[in-house]
Parts: sequence; structure tokens; C-alpha cells
Amino acid sequence: MAAKLRKGDNVVVLSGKDKGKQGEITQVMPARGKAVVEGVNIAIRHTKQSQNAQGGRVPQAMPIDLSNLAIVDANGKATRVGFREEDGKKVRFAKTTGDVI
Repeated sequence: MAAKLRKGDNVVVLSGKDKGKQGEITQVMPARGKAVVEGVNIAIRHTKQSQNAQGGRVPQAMPIDLSNLAIVDANGKATRVGFREEDGKKVRFAKTTGDVI
């Protein structure tokens, strides 16, 4: 099945503690049905100091369920994603505006 949300997409959070926040998808885990969004669902991770990195409390974006995310259209509003064929290629489009994503 084709992915409705992909790495690099701008999305808005629909529910949860970060409802309304927007960010860019940095990683998608289709097998788990989750994605990591920059600046959303932040947790503090305690890391040990090493030669490469300073130790301490490091904020890290945790995965969020794909069902709680919606892509942002050209108008800046949440929209659903549809698929259609244009010039023999399958493309994603925003259901609110009809624009190709």
C-alpha cells in the first residue's frame, strides 16, 4: 500500500498532548505505524558522557502514531490525502484543495 505520509512532509498533530503543533516528519516506521516529527512528543533522555558527546539530559522527539497526524495543505490547514493518476504516475493530492503534494 502506498504511504500517505512520508519523510519530509509538514504535518499537524490532531490529538494528544501536542495537539495543534506542526512539524516536519524526520522518520517513518510503517511496520509500527508511527512517525517521528521534529519538535513534537519530546521526551527527556538521560545519556552517559562519551568521547563524542556531552552527557546529561537530552530532549529527544519520540514516535507518534500515524493516525494522530494530518498533512498540512497550501492553506496551512489539516487535510486528508488521496491518490490519483496523472501522466501515468500515481500522485498524492490534498483532498481539501485538490493540489498535488
